[in-house]
Amino acid sequence: MTIKMPESMDECIYFTRRKFDTNNGKIIAWVCKKTCPQCGEKMGKPLDEKTGRPKIRADFYECPACKYSESQKEHEESLNVEILYTCQFCGHSGEATTQYKRVSWEGVKAYVFECGGCGKKIGITKKMKEAKKKK
Repeated sequence: MTIKMPESMDECIYFTRRKFDTNNGKIIAWVCKKTCPQCGEKMGKPLDEKTGRPKIRADFYECPACKYSESQKEHEESLNVEILYTCQFCGHSGEATTQYKRVSWEGVKAYVFECGGCGKKIGITKKMKEAKKKK
């Protein structure tokens, strides 16, 4: 299965592009919006009536066409992070998918996947967050 890069940021819930300090490793990761099970439109956060922008802190996702809604927890558990990467350890270029849930990795919350070349775990942390150093 090949991963298809999104054409627009409007198709994504999450998108990041990162570079590692060592050995030219890089990551491009995104989570595409889920389609509505009733009408097939892309679901997203509900829109604010005054501004027309999505409500960032809303605790549910809603289809703009048919108003079908799902809780945030239920919706996000069904999504996957799609990743194009070049491993910082072995230089292997590949693609991977992992669950859209941050887990503890080297003391920091991150989306974790395994390199297809060397098998090492690689984490996508929040912006500018460093893994904790071992003493």
